Amino acid sequence: MNIRSSLIIALLSAPVADAFTQPYGAKVAFSRSTTAVNGLLDEADESLEASLNRQLEYQPGAADTPFAKRFRELKGAKVKTVGEAFADFTDILGSPVNALYKNMMTDIVGITHLTTVNARFSRDGIWSLGIVSALDLLLKNYPEPEMASKMKSSVYECVGLDEAEILAEAKAMEEWASGKSRDEIASALRGEGDSPVASIASAAKDDEFWMYSRFFGIGLVKMMEDVGVEMNADDVYPVMEEWMGGMGKSHFTACSDSDLYFKVKNKLDLMETMMKEIEIREKKRMAQRLEDKAEAAIRKAERDSLMAAEEAKEAVKET
Repeated sequence: MNIRSSLIIALLSAPVADAFTQPYGAKVAFSRSTTAVNGLLDEADESLEASLNRQLEYQPGAADTPFAKRFRELKGAKVKTVGEAFADFTDILGSPVNALYKNMMTDIVGITHLTTVNARFSRDGIWSLGIVSALDLLLKNYPEPEMASKMKSSVYECVGLDEAEILAEAKAMEEWASGKSRDEIASALRGEGDSPVASIASAAKDDEFWMYSRFFGIGLVKMMEDVGVEMNADDVYPVMEEWMGGMGKSHFTACSDSDLYFKVKNKLDLMETMMKEIEIREKKRMAQRLEDKAEAAIRKAERDSLMAAEEAKEAVKET
């Protein structure tokens, strides 16, 4: 049975809803509507059937497109889920995450995993600088510094990244940006020169399937900070637009990510201020408790001294 016959049978056998039923006694003309339906089926039959056949005959990686040809060898590759990635993170860490940081760590593990398993993802120094900067920002005020360091290592390991390589790439990128001007970096991001940034930009320009990811944008923000760009959304936006435009890529997502970066940074700064205030209050309370203890000890010593003096007087009287 062909597609057209199936559709006609489905239309004729479908129950009629009261809301669309003509009132009793009304004259109903079927000729125009029947002609319209038949005309619609006649026109759509071939294209609909061809579309359905394409869907039924689809085979992963078999399409005759540049994208399919490039990534065909990845067909059937096993990719773990975000849940499995976070389970690995938890197992590697081996200790519970502070409740204030749990949601943030869940998000960063998920984002990093989904980025790195994408076939279009290609790691570079700017991306490495971005993930290092993001983790440093998120965990700089973690109550236990040793635990914070272990959490960073666990993030890298659970998504299959080599921490030493990431840190080395980030350091090299930051050292290169140090002392540079905004215009010099913009020039490199246009692919001019032979710097590592120019190489990254040229590779992105030449790759029609190059994929932007959040940590790449944060890496650019960190480079802006190194060259003296004021760290707020209003000043960063035009620079991000210029730099991403120089690479021939859209700047909208990068600007959105930079806005998110500053929102998170402001929240963390507020949290840091609150923690410092709590710490100061706690220190004041501790100092007050110590002062009260000292005063109580002094009063006790005075009472003991007076008592000893009275006992001495009583002993003299008795003799």
